[in-house]
Amino acid sequence: MMEWETVIGLEIHAQLATQAKIFSGSATAYGAAPNAQADLVDLGYPGVLPVLNGEAVRMAVMFGLAIDAQIASRSVFARKNYFYPDLPKGYQISQYELPVVGRGVLDIVLEDGTKKRIGVTRAHLEEDAGKSLHDALPGATAIDLNRAGTPLIEIVSEPDMRSAKEAVAYMKKVHTLVRYLGICDGNMQEGSFRCDANVSVRRKGSDSFGTRAEIKNLNSFRYVEKAINYEVARQIELLEGGGKVVQETRLYDPDRGETRSMRSKEEANDYRYFPDPDLLPLAIDATFLDTVRAGLPELPDAKAARFAAQYALSEYDAGVLTASRELAGYYEEVVRRLGGEPKLAANWVNGDLAAFLNRDNLEIGASRVGAAQLAGLVARIADGTISGKIAKDIFEAMWDSGRDADAIIESKGLRQITDSGVIERAIDEVMAKNPAQLADYRGGKDKLFGFFVGQVMKATQGKANPAQLNELLKKKLAGP
Repeated sequence: MMEWETVIGLEIHAQLATQAKIFSGSATAYGAAPNAQADLVDLGYPGVLPVLNGEAVRMAVMFGLAIDAQIASRSVFARKNYFYPDLPKGYQISQYELPVVGRGVLDIVLEDGTKKRIGVTRAHLEEDAGKSLHDALPGATAIDLNRAGTPLIEIVSEPDMRSAKEAVAYMKKVHTLVRYLGICDGNMQEGSFRCDANVSVRRKGSDSFGTRAEIKNLNSFRYVEKAINYEVARQIELLEGGGKVVQETRLYDPDRGETRSMRSKEEANDYRYFPDPDLLPLAIDATFLDTVRAGLPELPDAKAARFAAQYALSEYDAGVLTASRELAGYYEEVVRRLGGEPKLAANWVNGDLAAFLNRDNLEIGASRVGAAQLAGLVARIADGTISGKIAKDIFEAMWDSGRDADAIIESKGLRQITDSGVIERAIDEVMAKNPAQLADYRGGKDKLFGFFVGQVMKATQGKANPAQLNELLKKKLAGP
């Protein structure tokens, strides 16, 4: 494996979040009854004409501007000809030689914290095909054309990635970006965001690319990583055994954890691309570009840089908090309500809140503790009402009950003890009960300090203010 270099390029298909299809007025909502959202245009009836959805164009241009790409002033729709049951027209309307979005770049962060720039070759508009259902009818394949004509942008990367982890990092970055822009919901289970991975290997030091295999329709980050790793190992084993890699399309079988051959890889000329005679070239002028640019939200990298500067956060914390637009908004609402404590707020959002969301498989928008509630809890830590340890128990109670922190603190009597006299009396009692440990500590066994802290906390039911406790305990243990 050390003698080989992996070369990966991804083709990501993102379903645009329009209300209607790209060339017809049919709805795009997920979950409708089969074939309930396909009109005569989608079904390819003779004599019908496609009409371009302007909102799809705007969304594609938004993506292009977000990656600093070249936006074509003139792009052309083409017919990609192939025959399959879920493609009623016998061709797919796409863009080929003249796409709307040209070359751009995206920066990813690697596991060691370094950044790598990945080139984007193009992003073009196209319509989706229908869906073949092989298990809907006994002994037959059913066709659902609800997806036929759904607007997509296909985002084609340069072959700049050198490992499965880099590919996943890039795919996650695109996923974050399209969701920030509001142009795709990113729902991989529903097929709104998926990718094809082009994978090849070559001897280290070689300038030429190896023969690639394309792994189709990967719809989870985990599958992308597993499929690429399997395919890399397969190709290396094949080459080292004296065989040759065949250019082909393969599918990933998650149950068996392997890729398998689907068909020989088609070339562009196999599809007989030609300009669609029913659609005029798409013209984009400077005024349209300026309007779209003015409507762009704050993008993930810019937001992360602002968080790091404005809230004095590490790059890592800022990156995690800006992983989604909704999470970033939640965090800023917590800080706004607190009127400060950005680092403490970040710790709670990235820590306990994230853990509970992961445990219950929830997105931030479905959190059972709202931003105002979390701010109330963090405020009680900051003002010394409760300790960080007690706060964890309160947070769990908030998550389960929906009640605010103050209500739980009062009902359970969890206010932190800040009265020095009460803490000193507890220390005196612990010292009196543990004379042997006290003698050992004063004899030089400093590690017993933790023992005394634990005993006093136990005596105060965990309510003693930790900072006060440490200060007073040191004085008491030092002796008169």
